[in-house]
Amino acid sequence: MSRRLLMLCLSLMSLGGLAHCSKSPQESAQPAPAAPTTAAAPVKATAMTVIQEQQASWIRNFNPLIAPGTARWPTRAGVYEPLMVYNTLKGEFVPWLATKSEWSPDNKKLTLTLRSGVKWSDGQPFTAKDVAFTFELLKKHKALDFPAVWSFLEGVQAKDDTTVEFSLTRPYVPGLVYIVHQPIVPEHKWKDVQDPVTYTNETPVATGPFTEVKVFQNQIFELGRNPHYWQQGKPAVESLRFPAYPGNDQANLALLTGELDWAGSFVPDIERVFVAKDKENNHYWFPLVGNTTTLYVNTAKKPFDDVRVRKAISMAIDRDQIVKVAMYGYTRPSDATALSDAHDRWRSPEAVAAGDWTKFDQAKANALLDEAGLKRGENGMRTLPDKTPMKFDINVVTGWSDWVRAVQLIAQNLKQVGIDASLKTYDFSPYFERIQKGEYDISIGWTSDEPTPYHVYRDLMGTETLRPIGVVSARNWNRFGSKEADGLLHAFEATNDPAEQKKIAGQLQMFFVQNAPAIPLFPGPSWGEYSTRRFTNFPNKDNPYAKLTPNSPPENLFVLVEVKPK
Repeated sequence: MSRRLLMLCLSLMSLGGLAHCSKSPQESAQPAPAAPTTAAAPVKATAMTVIQEQQASWIRNFNPLIAPGTARWPTRAGVYEPLMVYNTLKGEFVPWLATKSEWSPDNKKLTLTLRSGVKWSDGQPFTAKDVAFTFELLKKHKALDFPAVWSFLEGVQAKDDTTVEFSLTRPYVPGLVYIVHQPIVPEHKWKDVQDPVTYTNETPVATGPFTEVKVFQNQIFELGRNPHYWQQGKPAVESLRFPAYPGNDQANLALLTGELDWAGSFVPDIERVFVAKDKENNHYWFPLVGNTTTLYVNTAKKPFDDVRVRKAISMAIDRDQIVKVAMYGYTRPSDATALSDAHDRWRSPEAVAAGDWTKFDQAKANALLDEAGLKRGENGMRTLPDKTPMKFDINVVTGWSDWVRAVQLIAQNLKQVGIDASLKTYDFSPYFERIQKGEYDISIGWTSDEPTPYHVYRDLMGTETLRPIGVVSARNWNRFGSKEADGLLHAFEATNDPAEQKKIAGQLQMFFVQNAPAIPLFPGPSWGEYSTRRFTNFPNKDNPYAKLTPNSPPENLFVLVEVKPK
């Protein structure tokens, strides 16, 4: 997520791509259904039909403060908005509700200047008090503080209507993204909410381009334009329409038949099954700037607390086969740094060279498992030291057909080294809850896709995002924390010197390579498809003003306000 999201899809996201699926593993491995040779006649372009989440039915929830991927898309970045938006392709923060940020000389105070004239969708003015109120909510309700901002914040103060001052407990330059990407809620509507953690916020009041719930049924919902949106003349699209599709097969069929205008789905053999059906209007763009698709092993559980076991599992995986068979060659095997192309300028050649454990080598995998005391039984399968069989589920989202196929291949690979692994599918919500609570053994997932490697490694190795099993954590799903990694992360936090930042990023990469706290599989393509039959001005390789994918909030805001009816 980015899927989901999340990729934040969480996406997320980062947060990796949220669109995937199939009813059965056999079906998932097949090419998508053939499109009709003649597309349906164009209709009046009023509602843009989008697929970002894949659910069998919709639950009405527009709470922007809960975990990314839980509320309906685009609650966090489309209904509500952040203060600034980081543009991955341009490598810069774009002013949004805030127009300017300024650090104090010691990097312990951040001052944001807010945009004047912004109104909430009920016509009330947006002010600095709303920003301070939102952050106080995160402080009061720790379950809402997913980026752990109160681990480095000391206080938030509205100095006047357009000035907010953040006081930090320590110098923390990379904290900028966590602060400015926080969706802001209106104090006048949320001050009386008794429990914002469980609040479903069915009728949102927000600052984003689409705030009006025009229709909400369990199979479809539609969001209309904010009557008070601050960007004059935007959005050009009148409304967003969201049919419910349970998985990739159904979503892809809707894409191929012209029902969808914008999608962020994995589409197998896309040139043949999508582009060739309507070369004038059907387009896609899959740059490898998504988050890295990763196999998480729960390091809070045995035997995954042993680095030899983690590296052995990694070496048992044939990534070349996964990329070819499951991913249709859209990507490449990951190196052991776990960084995608979004962080290519940070990549350390020394760390890459040291990371031999992402190379397929069953002999070394078997040797490491033997060394860890995980011996084979008479049936050829391994057991733990207490004779418990090494039998594990690998969790994946129902219908994310590329990941389902990848996990099938991984399970086959692990059986070859004596580990009895099986695919286990869940709908997205229960899958996401398990991975956030650490209630799993092995699960496929995604990494963060925030601006620097610091953010990737903070989420995979830092103790500040570490939570006990059973407690929701938006980060550190692998439950790995290291004081040594903390030291490097803190050093990165304190400097604005690009050369020093790159040096420390290299050290973080080497620490990750040595400890294998998670198992990177491949850089995630940033999935994005669109049709120009009804709407235009989507980003693409010739007009790369933003990522095309809807799976990377808050960057999807760039697209929501730039797309136009044809």
